[in-house]
Amino acid sequence: MNEDDRLGPILVSLFQGVLYRENAAAPWQALLDLQARVRDYCSIIGLELVFDEAEGYAYLRQRPRLQEDPDMPRLVQRRPLSFPVSLILVLLRKKLAEFDATGNDTRLVVSREDIAEQMRLFLPETANEARLLDRMDTHLNKVVELGFLRRLRGQDSSQYEVRRILKAFVDAQWLDDFDKRLDAYASHAASTGAEESA
Repeated sequence: MNEDDRLGPILVSLFQGVLYRENAAAPWQALLDLQARVRDYCSIIGLELVFDEAEGYAYLRQRPRLQEDPDMPRLVQRRPLSFPVSLILVLLRKKLAEFDATGNDTRLVVSREDIAEQMRLFLPETANEARLLDRMDTHLNKVVELGFLRRLRGQDSSQYEVRRILKAFVDAQWLDDFDKRLDAYASHAASTGAEESA
C-alpha cells in the first residue's frame, strides 16, 4: 500500500474525532509514518495536528487565526459547556494532576460518587444539591460524549477512566479562566442566597 492509500484513512479517522493508540493500532502506526504529510494537508484547511505520542492520542484543532488569513472560516466548531460539565472537567483535571504526581499507575479510575462528592464542595449552601446530583448522570454522559471519560464495563457501571486527552484541553490558562468564573459564580450564588434568606 503506497503513502497516498494510507493517508486518506488517517485523515478520515482524525476528522471523525480523537485517534487513540490503544483503539486503533494500524491507523496509529500509519500516523507515525506519515505525520509530516498529515500536518501539511491539515494546514491547508486551517487545522493543526495535536499528536501526543507519549500519552497515545492525536486530534485536529483549529489553527489560531493568523493576521494574513483572517477570513479563513472555522472548520472545527466551538461548543459552550454548562457550568456543571465545566466543573467536572476542572475537578477531573486536578485529580489527574494529583494522580500523575504519585506516579503509581497510568490509569486513573473514578466513580460517580467520587465526582459527586467533589462537586458538593463547590455548591453554595442554598443550591438545590439534590437536583444537581439527580442530574449527575446527564453531566457525566456529556463528559463521556466529549471523550474525557470512558465508562468501564463490568459489574459497577458507575466507574470511569479519565482519558489523558483532558490534559490537552484543560490547560493552565483554561483552569485560570474557570477559577475566575467560579469566583464570580460563588459571589452571585452567595448574594442570591442572602436575598432569599432575607
